[in-house]
Amino acid sequence: MKVLAEGSGPIFSSPDPDQAREFFAAKPRAQVDKRMTVDEAVDRFIPDGCYLASGGFGANRIATAVLHEIVRKGRKNLSFAGHTTTHDFQILCAGKCISKLDAAYIVGLEARGLSPNARRTMESGEVEVCEWTNYALAVRMRAAAEGVSFGICRSMLGTDTFTRSAAKAVECPFTGKIMAAVPALWPDVAIMHVHEADIYGNCRIRGISVADMELARSAKRLIVTTERLVSNQDIRSDPTRTMIPFYLVDAVIEVPYGSYPGNMPYEYFSDEAHLVEWMKAEKDPETFAKFLDKYIYGVNSFEEYLNLCGGLARLKELRTQETLPEM
Repeated sequence: MKVLAEGSGPIFSSPDPDQAREFFAAKPRAQVDKRMTVDEAVDRFIPDGCYLASGGFGANRIATAVLHEIVRKGRKNLSFAGHTTTHDFQILCAGKCISKLDAAYIVGLEARGLSPNARRTMESGEVEVCEWTNYALAVRMRAAAEGVSFGICRSMLGTDTFTRSAAKAVECPFTGKIMAAVPALWPDVAIMHVHEADIYGNCRIRGISVADMELARSAKRLIVTTERLVSNQDIRSDPTRTMIPFYLVDAVIEVPYGSYPGNMPYEYFSDEAHLVEWMKAEKDPETFAKFLDKYIYGVNSFEEYLNLCGGLARLKELRTQETLPEM
């Protein structure tokens, strides 16, 4: 395959499928009880220096409890896949956790504006960056899930994003047309929040899934938090609803309201007031340090954080907002 041009960006993880195959060949696939605490999962599967990916979409269905624990434990030098990441990226920047970044969608929190602290982080020069589009990162994960070293797409060609990526423009051996080849991406660990799971890791997701199916199948380790645990009998009663099978999952943690302050489709709406509070606090580093001391470093669990943010009364309000009957 003839290479016609290539981007100048770095590759932060090996795209060698045989290295990945060696890891997955040794990974246990037994259907065993995988329940553990957030603290245990982060200690076991997210060390300093690993490559981390976060599931969900923007502030929807993110594994907030795990992200808080990563910050609270002071994890550093993480590589990160910035694929549709908004509040999750904001949290990791708050903890100065990231040193290498595959950037697609970061810093912006949609209509809420740009995260001042995440912007400072990106402008500091302390994070090594390779640029991609959201679709290109999804293609990289899909290639990994398929067990090949690269994927093909037509996006990015002719753009500055291509120039700053690690993609290569190649000539199609069948048609002679120019395509973008992107390296497979196998994250060391992925985190995601789902609607339901059993103790073995069979997971159900409602609503938009974006690239979570590809992510679940490309990640070497997968930590799942869930709104509620259901029985394996329930899972087996309707197997077509299982979107992530147990053998991909390494840890299962029941965390009700686990995407807060983000949205959980069909469960609860995002807490826009608290997200605004984040954005305002970030404008001044000293004020933001006090904010983090209150909401992350000063609490011992995600439940304590929820109580600080209004507790069950506030969470019921958000549930009502998400599940209002149609007029």
